[in-house]
Formats: sequence, C-alpha cells, structure tokens
Amino acid sequence: MLKLRTLLALGTSAFVLAACQGQDAGDTTDTIQDDTEDTTEDTGEETADNGEDTEDIDFRIAMITDEGGVDDRSFNQSAWEGMNEWADNLGLSDDHFAYYQSNDSSDFVPNLNQANADGYDIIYGIGFMLLDAVNDVADQNPDQNFGIVDDISDRDNVVSLTFRDHEAAFLAGVAAAQTTETGRVGFIGGIASPVIDRFETGFTEGVAYVDESIEVDVQYAESFSDAGVGQQIAAGMFASGADVVYHAAGAVGNGVFTEARNRLESDPDSEIWVIGVDRDQEEEGNWDGGNFTLTSTLKGVGSAIEMSANQTIEEGFPGGETIAYGLEEEGVDVTRGNMSDDAWAAVEEARQAILDGEIEVTEFSYSE
Repeated sequence: MLKLRTLLALGTSAFVLAACQGQDAGDTTDTIQDDTEDTTEDTGEETADNGEDTEDIDFRIAMITDEGGVDDRSFNQSAWEGMNEWADNLGLSDDHFAYYQSNDSSDFVPNLNQANADGYDIIYGIGFMLLDAVNDVADQNPDQNFGIVDDISDRDNVVSLTFRDHEAAFLAGVAAAQTTETGRVGFIGGIASPVIDRFETGFTEGVAYVDESIEVDVQYAESFSDAGVGQQIAAGMFASGADVVYHAAGAVGNGVFTEARNRLESDPDSEIWVIGVDRDQEEEGNWDGGNFTLTSTLKGVGSAIEMSANQTIEEGFPGGETIAYGLEEEGVDVTRGNMSDDAWAAVEEARQAILDGEIEVTEFSYSE
C-alpha cells in the first residue's frame, strides 16, 4: 500500500507549475506554463516514488479555485503545487488532476458541476468562500466525494481540511516584533472572516508577546485578488512608519511586495520588510539590493490534499471528517527567511512553547 506522506516538506520546497502537469479544465486555452522541459513522455512504466507500480491506479482529483486564481503565488497556488506533487509521486499522468479557475464567486457552482460531470473522484473547493457552493452541489450529488479547505462542512460526502493558522501567525508576529526598528508593524487581511481573523489574532498576539508597546496597523482589502488595493494599503502603512507588513490576502499580497520593491528601489537605504503567507514567498521579495521577505507563514494546503487523496486510495474516503493541521501536525510553520539570529531564536522558543502548551494562541475574535 502507498504510504501517506507527512506535512513536514510543505515549506521546504517550491514546486514548478507546468502545463504538462495539469491544466484549467474549465478553460484549456488558459494554462500555466514555464520554461521547463516537458518530462511526461509515456515510457510505459509508471511507478510511485516508493517504487510501486501505479499503472492500475485509476483515480482523478480536481480543485476549484477561489477568486484569487491558481497563479496567485499564495493560497490557490500552494494547493495546485500539492496536486502536482501528488501526481508526480504516484507517477500519474496529467489527466489525473486538473483545476477549474474561478474569476469570481459566480463561477463556483458551474465549476463544481463541470468537475462532477467530468468524473473526478474527489473535487476540492479551495477556500472558505466555496463552502456554500460545495454544500449545495454535494447535496445534489450524494455519491460524489468533495473536499473543502479552510472551513467545515457537515455533509457526509465532504471532507473538511482546516488549519490552525493562528499558531504560525503568532510566530510571524514574534519575528516582526523582533525585527521592527520603528515600533510599528502592519497586517493586511483579505476578506474579513473567521479564517483571516485567525491570522490577524495570532499575529497581533505574537507581536504583543514580545513587546506590548509595538503598534499593529490592521487593515482589510476586502478582496483576495486586487493587487492594486494591496499596494495602496501597503503604501499607507509604510508611509505611516510601519517597517514590517504581514499580508494574509492571497493575490492582494502581490501588491504589497510591489510597493515594498518600489520603495526600496527609490530609497535603497530604507529598511522595510514583508512577511509572506501560505507558501514560501521569499522569491517575491527579490530586488536589486537583496531580498526583503522577512519570513513566510506556511500552510500545507497542497500536502493536506495529497494526504486525503492518498487516504481515499488506501482506506476509503474520509467523508464527514474534519482534519485540522497545526504546528504539532507540521501543517503550519514559518520559514527562516531573512530573520536575524536573535529573531529566529525567539521564534524557535515561541514555537516550542506553543507545542508544550505554555502558550495558547487565541484562535480568533471575529464576529459577524
């Protein structure tokens, strides 16, 4: 039997998105490509990374993006990278997985229905915004298996994959507090919700854990896709004296990185930092003078999808179950990034304190 992979590797490698490893099944003319060589030539011998023959695996999975898109360099992309790795590890061809791009919420139900019509074994809704759509389509198709990421469904044919993001965000707050020289840092959220509130709450508590006098400027973009809004908010934060800004806003965060890069290119002596989210965003912080990504909070969306798909193959679909991933399960974490030795030591100490139960991070304070 194929063994389930752990979530440990979720933050230590960046996977390449290539058209040869799946495509937008909703629009085959809009695939993601890069300069890598297509290595999917059929040799007639398919094996998993553990050496087992996978020619007899007839199993297909699909994901429905939220409005940020599969190339958001954050949440959706991490899910897509995990699906790429899942197929790669099992030696499966690109027709075993696909994504359906949602440009806005009106695409959720049509994409779910199309994926169902296309015959995928599990269809994952990527993000809490898809919960209602997943529940509706699951009710109409009780024999179809679905997954929802970042929310909880009570349907028997849906597995819920959740994350204790507040734990990783707390560590990001520690890193920010250890790094700021101005005593002012920023948090940019996407759409106000219990999920994003976990990031905000964890971050502000982590900052206060180090120094309660540090001011945290909290603002929401009310979008996961508008990079322009992200850049505008970041510009205001930096102008007001924040020297570390953490975003939990999907593709909105691209604008945060753009603003920081523009400022550094205009004034190379500026000391400003951005904290990335969901995947290692160090590459996004590259500029001519170095790199300004302080750290990134990691969220094993892709690994969770990979594990639930493998569990279904091996043991059966875990429908109706809620699976939560935190620091203990190695489902969330932070990168070392460009933290100083002192900041990294403080983060490591805080991580262990959370694991030992000495620090209990508030999950969220959100209310409608």
